[in-house]
Amino acid sequence: MKLPVIRQIQRSCSQDEIEIAIKVLEATSEAASLKDEELNVIGELISNMCGALEVHQMIAEGMPEKDAANTFMKKVMGSIDR
Repeated sequence: MKLPVIRQIQRSCSQDEIEIAIKVLEATSEAASLKDEELNVIGELISNMCGALEVHQMIAEGMPEKDAANTFMKKVMGSIDR
């Protein structure tokens, strides 16, 4: 996950648009002809989009954008450290 990518998606797209894009990528990932590298890229895109959805949600709950993005990344880093 990359915070600049998450911020760009969150700022540029509505929650509905992100959810639709995730569904398209998930469907695409089921194609039998995809190579591992391509699946990794799709997975990274989906992860960033899911992060953008979480940031959207925190902002909707009243958190400032910068704090929402930083809180999300701290949560991700905390789960990696476990």
